[in-house]
Amino acid sequence: MSILGTRVIRTEDPRLLTAGGVYVDDLREPELDGAARVTFVRSTVAHARITGIDTSEALAQPGVVAVLTVADMTDFPPPPPPTPIDPDAPPVEGPMPLGGPWSEPLLAVDKVRFVGEPVAMVLTDNRYQGEDAAELVSVDYEPLPAVVTFDDALAGQTLLFDGTDTNVSQRRDGAFDDSAFDGCDVVVEGDIVNQRVACLPMEGRAIAASWKDGKLTVWASTQNAQLSRLILTAIGLPPDAIRVVAPDVGGGFGAKIGVDREAILVAWAAKHTGRAVRWVESRSENLTAMTQGRAQRHHIKIGGTADGRIQAYRLDIVQDTGAYARMSGFLPSLTVLMAPGVYDIPSVQAGYKVVMTNATPIAAYRGAGRPEAAATIERAVDWFAAAAGLDPAVVRKVNYIKNEQFPFVTKTGAPYDTGDYEGALDKVLAAAGYEELRAEQRRRREAGEVKQIGIGLASYSEITAPDPAAGETAKVEVHDDGTATVYTGSSAHGQGHHTAYAMLVQAELGIPMDKIEVIHGDTDLIPVGVGTYGSRSLQLGGTAVHKAAIEVKEEAAAKAAQLFEASASDVQLDTEAGLWHIAGDPDKSLTWAQVAGAAEGGLIVANVHFTQERPTFPFGTQLSLAEVDTETGKVTLLRHVTADDAGTILNPILFEGQRHGGIAQGAAQALCEEILYDADGNPLTSSLADYGAITAAELPSFELVTSETPTDLNPLGAKGIGEAGTIGATPAVHNAVIDAVAHLGVRHIDMPMTPERVWTAIQEAKKASAK
Repeated sequence: MSILGTRVIRTEDPRLLTAGGVYVDDLREPELDGAARVTFVRSTVAHARITGIDTSEALAQPGVVAVLTVADMTDFPPPPPPTPIDPDAPPVEGPMPLGGPWSEPLLAVDKVRFVGEPVAMVLTDNRYQGEDAAELVSVDYEPLPAVVTFDDALAGQTLLFDGTDTNVSQRRDGAFDDSAFDGCDVVVEGDIVNQRVACLPMEGRAIAASWKDGKLTVWASTQNAQLSRLILTAIGLPPDAIRVVAPDVGGGFGAKIGVDREAILVAWAAKHTGRAVRWVESRSENLTAMTQGRAQRHHIKIGGTADGRIQAYRLDIVQDTGAYARMSGFLPSLTVLMAPGVYDIPSVQAGYKVVMTNATPIAAYRGAGRPEAAATIERAVDWFAAAAGLDPAVVRKVNYIKNEQFPFVTKTGAPYDTGDYEGALDKVLAAAGYEELRAEQRRRREAGEVKQIGIGLASYSEITAPDPAAGETAKVEVHDDGTATVYTGSSAHGQGHHTAYAMLVQAELGIPMDKIEVIHGDTDLIPVGVGTYGSRSLQLGGTAVHKAAIEVKEEAAAKAAQLFEASASDVQLDTEAGLWHIAGDPDKSLTWAQVAGAAEGGLIVANVHFTQERPTFPFGTQLSLAEVDTETGKVTLLRHVTADDAGTILNPILFEGQRHGGIAQGAAQALCEEILYDADGNPLTSSLADYGAITAAELPSFELVTSETPTDLNPLGAKGIGEAGTIGATPAVHNAVIDAVAHLGVRHIDMPMTPERVWTAIQEAKKASAK
């Protein structure tokens, strides 16, 4: 029996639960002995010209090694010249190149554009000296008006960048045409805000660097060491002069794709001073300076027939990208791509504008453009169903892309591979007892009870491995002691890669998992790799491991045939026992140690770089049951039932773990999380006392229903699961809360649906009905 598909306990956990993880701040490498600590001097105003920086008082403090500003960066290679500003250019994926029209300086030059922007860096013998010295760096500012809201940015009365005439960094024409809605019996129009949220990994950003003998070694909390190395070449070193190591990483969620400006500065400081350097951000730095997510405003229009058939859908997006265009149009382009969701809608119109504001830059956060699309189409479907007087489950079924239509290309160009949307919905409705829940809802409404319940549905599809041509690398080695080593270009930070990849090797080679070591995140050992983001790891990285194991087995079969003095076609591998034998003669066998020992160098090795023809598109349906206290606005999640389909399941434990984390983050956005600024651009949520991070106490036990619809795009049949829970949970919870108070006249509540917002919506609906 194959180990694949079974509930194998994570092999990573014993170490993490006993000895604990080793994160960047835990490292005690000899190269880091005596490392100086970095403290960044950050802007205290959102928008201002810098008229002077005085570092003299800080430099005089005990333990201060150096205070560095942009004036000290004389050994830094000059950035490329600015390129012409063209808001209509194709979207840029990943960090903007240094020197582009909307790009970030490493340290502020002449201007600051958000509270928390680095202005100078203080190097001290210990961490605590740095906090004191940084406060003594005097920065003179000439304040400018802050651009905080979507409307501020679009108005363009204050511009973030000199030499421009707009705050719109990029746009895509939606080709909006009202004639698509002609003949619709029901038309609904409105605004939906997908608010700015923090990525909030448990471990913030952290980096250590050492310069020795002409080589820079960097330890970084990152999702991809190889991309980080490429970014670090900005300090003027070739890739082969840089080694990047990713130790244990305490969460990333997209915000640790590559490294940020602070990491480049720390690496440069190590080379510049000749001393090892460390930096670990504080939680307040994390909440003000680490890239954030979402921040889109949508204007939608949806129309269709009285019996529930949607005929036209329009999505007009304004993306707040913050002070610098980290991903420019890439995030809203994914929102446009996934705009129609799981529905076969004859006319879909979608476009966007990307605007600059005096706020922390926006980049990828779990889902990265796809949750925004799902949140809006699923609210729109509920709006449409309510206007038509129809059950939202019925409207979804009427409009789903049917099984026989796959593969299916949507009106926005998304090439869906496989799907069973109605099947996922039916499983969730049955598991939740949908009709019984509706009956209980009717009973409470008729009784006029204070606590009302709402049932929220959300069906979604999402794109995973959006860069399939980049693929992923793997190397599998079998040694002369019978052990195996897997080198992977994908990078683990909690997903269970070590377990998954060892399972794949055991399934193919019969070598027990406890004899398989998985290595990642070291560019000296794995110079070519892509990393972990976009729910790509198993389908690309796992398939690379799978194929490398097959190649090892083929080479080993030839070697075993030589040892047996038999034909290779007669040699078989018993994967249950991990033994080679001749067909029909199981008593005569060879171990992996014997076969590998007979190979050159006592090693059998295979390298694979697997690429995939197209992305895959997981899907699912989630149902949330929310209870709302109509007197206080308090929301309690009672149940959350989901069918999340990501193709063939390798290990249900890993699969369920990803769903649990994703659902929690999705529910958090719906209920309590939001980054806020005042009118002057000062952050109001710069600590966990102010930012509403969700905890287990606010969540029910999730009810996970199994659904497996394999893809044919890779031999594992796998799609991505890392972001699916988030994408489905936000609109399911959003719809549930609004459904609980819809009978009171509430049409919509913006996220996060705090008790204050829910209570206010109820009061406003009562006032409107009394007129």
